[in-house]
Amino acid sequence: MTIFGYYIGGPRSYGVAKINARGSVVSIEEKPKQPKSNFAVVGLYFYHAEVVQIARDLEPSARGQDEITDVNREYLRRGTLNMEILGRITAWLDSGTHESLIQASTFIQTIEDRQGFKISCPEKIAFRQGWIDANQLRNLADLSEKSTYGRYLREVADDSKLNGMD
Repeated sequence: MTIFGYYIGGPRSYGVAKINARGSVVSIEEKPKQPKSNFAVVGLYFYHAEVVQIARDLEPSARGQDEITDVNREYLRRGTLNMEILGRITAWLDSGTHESLIQASTFIQTIEDRQGFKISCPEKIAFRQGWIDANQLRNLADLSEKSTYGRYLREVADDSKLNGMD
């Protein structure tokens, strides 16, 4: 199973993974008061179907919650947990609090405004993958024609220069 980690300055609000010199996870804690590392577990996981049974068998944490960290600990106990470290070029944005949601929104807006591209636009992804054609993309744009999003989709459908740019 694979989880992802990101080095941050203040990891106490997250699941935190300690790794050894080989990059292997040796422990995971949920919201530790004294973190053993600065690697936050970012909330992107790849599991096999057995995860459902693992989750069913867990007991609620001391906080009275079902914790994804406990699922990850079970995979660690089994020796099947891997963690990929996201590099500094990656922007990991948490949105678990009102403040962090506003920060993430502002960051995304700044990048989109500066670059002129939408981040994670499902319609554009479908178009670039060949799952829909330009006419289908224009029809989707028409559903939101009065919004900046609809106008963006129309630009993508009409401007081949935008199609390979992001």
